[in-house]
Amino acid sequence: MATVHLYKGRRWLGWYNSPGSYIIAKEFGRISRSRFWSGLFPGSNHPPVVAFKLDGKTGPKYVASHSGTVMQQTGHLAHLLTQGTDNSDVVPTPLPASRHATISRISIVTVPEITYDNLHVQTMSIHHAVLASFPILVSICTCIFSALFADWYCFAMIFLGIISGGVTCFVIGSGDLDIDTVKTPAKGSPAGDGILLMKNDVIILKGKEKDVNVITKGKFLLKLKGEPKYTAIGLCSLLLEVQFLLQLLLIPQGSLIGQTMFLTSIIASWAYNSFLASLDEEKLQRKLFCDTIGLRQLTVLSFEASTRTSMAAFTCFVLCKDLPRPLQGIKPMNILLELVPNETPVWQKWREQVVAQVKKKEGEMIDFQSENVDMSGFDEHDKALLKDLLQDAKDAYDGYIQMSDEQRSLKNAKSS
Repeated sequence: MATVHLYKGRRWLGWYNSPGSYIIAKEFGRISRSRFWSGLFPGSNHPPVVAFKLDGKTGPKYVASHSGTVMQQTGHLAHLLTQGTDNSDVVPTPLPASRHATISRISIVTVPEITYDNLHVQTMSIHHAVLASFPILVSICTCIFSALFADWYCFAMIFLGIISGGVTCFVIGSGDLDIDTVKTPAKGSPAGDGILLMKNDVIILKGKEKDVNVITKGKFLLKLKGEPKYTAIGLCSLLLEVQFLLQLLLIPQGSLIGQTMFLTSIIASWAYNSFLASLDEEKLQRKLFCDTIGLRQLTVLSFEASTRTSMAAFTCFVLCKDLPRPLQGIKPMNILLELVPNETPVWQKWREQVVAQVKKKEGEMIDFQSENVDMSGFDEHDKALLKDLLQDAKDAYDGYIQMSDEQRSLKNAKSS
């Protein structure tokens, strides 16, 4: 029932005698809001989008590179995106590495231009939902066989299960699933480039502010009929509870054949429900979200850095890519502080060197040689550490140049 909004035409395919009606009633009955329904279905009232697990997950920290906006946590859609990059089948391109420490994954997501006239979520194909014909046919056949053997108790209970399941699926599945976000940012807002920070990994977002907002501030919005009381959902939940109680009381009164028919319909429905439960809901939601905003998995670039310092330097170079020099509106030092906040003199010197190289114009010599860095005041241990950190930054820059050359070659090939 929780995936009814994710499949095209799924609301029409609930006409079978399904087990678990009591649990479904208790779960979705709390969507209804009135004293009567709160007394019948006690517990906190959940908005529909939370009840159907379309919201409620927390995304990672977001730092905007131009505006300086810092969001300590993002929402459900950012969570889906991070899970998608973590579990992606795409093999990340390894950056040059002189040493190996903490492996960090860097994903570059170029958010496409989004049209806000209609952000209605595109549901999945009906192919999976067609499998519902199996429990539907079994329920109908067992209902007919019960009538042929004159077992009216079992006939009535199977028929009641078909009706209550079908009506509930239709009512609940009649909602519209959209994406709600900040569609019009403030005038003069800079580019929406920024980073999503995970424990060891980072996602670089590139795009306009209004488009990046879909990921950082957007959420699914489920519009069901009857808002705000949702009386129809309360009635369906009540019907499911009545079904549970009547089946509990009357099925033992039926004949052996009728009880066998009832059990057969339950087993068929259980098998279909188990199939639906085996599907990764977050994977389905992520696919629908990406399809709706036009984000293709193949356009997401993925890299792997062998150290966190390489990851930080590479991220800084990517965020400052193609920006006019001298840099305006973006502070590379702030980006590095978010990624490697160590405040020792060695790390401060390293950040200064990286920022100095990032600020250089295209074509200028990039120099990470430790011999050209003032190390006065550092002991031998600190000098050795700084030398390693500068080598990490050089590896990151070499990987950045390789990426830029490949993108340039691909662009030239397409234009020709």
